[in-house]
Amino acid sequence: MSGKLTLISGGSKCGKSSFAESLFSDFSGEKFYIATMLPSGEEAFSAIERHRKNRAGKGFATIEKYRDIGEISLPEGSGVLLECLGNLLANEMFCGEEIKLPNKKMLDGIMHLKNAANRMVIVTNDVSRDGILYDEKTELYKKNLSELNRKIAEISDCAVECVFGIPIVRKGNL
Repeated sequence: MSGKLTLISGGSKCGKSSFAESLFSDFSGEKFYIATMLPSGEEAFSAIERHRKNRAGKGFATIEKYRDIGEISLPEGSGVLLECLGNLLANEMFCGEEIKLPNKKMLDGIMHLKNAANRMVIVTNDVSRDGILYDEKTELYKKNLSELNRKIAEISDCAVECVFGIPIVRKGNL
């Protein structure tokens, strides 16, 4: 079984997470929130706490998984919200001494989860619109995230861009 896959993209603090959570308001099965942000630094702890408060009482079981999402075992027919692809990529790319290019591994992990889930929503970031040229590592990260976003949009049933808190459907329907 393979469920509906929705990709939600947008800039920082544009309402992606709240919108993603709202897509599960009518979901009656088990719901899992895969949290990928490594808890390090004041800003990360603040964001993690904000997200926990926002999803409190919404029925999500949280799975903190910073890498290797293909190892997650979900009950068939469940719902899964992956928050967020950008953090997951950074964790995969920059763990250890050498930079890794994990896109195939990550896509395989996403397909593994999608095949178990009845509904899957992935939150990602749009990091390539500012027109600023960054250092080589950051540019490699941006290139890989853009590639992942493109590939996931291709296999998604629905792709949504959040702009100023307004979800705009770019592919499929909700």
